Amino acid sequence: MLKYAVKRIVLMIPVIVIMTMFVFLIFYFAPGDPVSRIAGPNATPEVYESIKRKYGLDQPFIVQYLRFVKSVIEGDLGVSILQGRPVIEMIKERLPVTLQIGLMGFLITFVIAIPAGVIAAVKKNTVVDYLCMLGSLLGMAIPTFWLGMLLLYVFAYKLRWFPISGDGTIKQIILPGFAIGLTNAAITARMVRSSMLEVLKQDYVRTARSKGLKEKTVIYSHALRNALIPIITLMGLKLGWIIGGSVALEIIFSIPGIGRLMVDSILARDYPVVQGSMIVLTSSIILANILADILYTVVDPRIRYN
Repeated sequence: MLKYAVKRIVLMIPVIVIMTMFVFLIFYFAPGDPVSRIAGPNATPEVYESIKRKYGLDQPFIVQYLRFVKSVIEGDLGVSILQGRPVIEMIKERLPVTLQIGLMGFLITFVIAIPAGVIAAVKKNTVVDYLCMLGSLLGMAIPTFWLGMLLLYVFAYKLRWFPISGDGTIKQIILPGFAIGLTNAAITARMVRSSMLEVLKQDYVRTARSKGLKEKTVIYSHALRNALIPIITLMGLKLGWIIGGSVALEIIFSIPGIGRLMVDSILARDYPVVQGSMIVLTSSIILANILADILYTVVDPRIRYN
């Protein structure tokens, strides 16, 4: 397993390199000039050119890109063009908040989705099943940002139970966490139900029931454990998506996370910050999928990686 995990981590390096190339290309050819923002409207041509040389923006594309890749390999994500601070420091300040929101949404997703999916499968074609799937359908139809604004209006503006914007306390992540978690729980619950229905048809489930085991033991010890295998794949994908998907909610809730940092940097054409943030988010998605692969062996010891 250790050998497999190391191999997967090594294989993620080309993916990150390809991603950095696309990000670099997009922002290299994007309209707008960060040098003009730094120099100001009244800067002389000499000042303009000196700023370009300072940040290496006068070099050809391939030279700038190779210099960037070399810095990333060395653990240096560059320096912010506008703030003059190391990008890695700016990300370290913002990333914990984004991770808190993402993990809150992740936990809410599966705390709601797994019980709902199991109950819907066990109570197939009953009122309980129909209600669970109706709730799932509504959750899939509601955009995350709209649900975030609705929660903000009701619980922050009207009831004043939570802060309207980020205040540095744990309360600031609860509403965006629920907005992410509830919308993602909808599709996840449907997948849990589908997986459970397939497992409940298997011979070993019927054998467990014929032995006189309690229904709860059959459902949770035999059926659910095997039904979780495809769900773990979804968990890996969802964890990465949830962390990256908190970008819009950080804007809505005025939370100083990495998503807010990226949006502000894109508007300001602060390329090093955007590139560094993209590397961190992409790496989190890849690592989440590696973790999902490792969890396969925890759920089903029969699975081994060669």
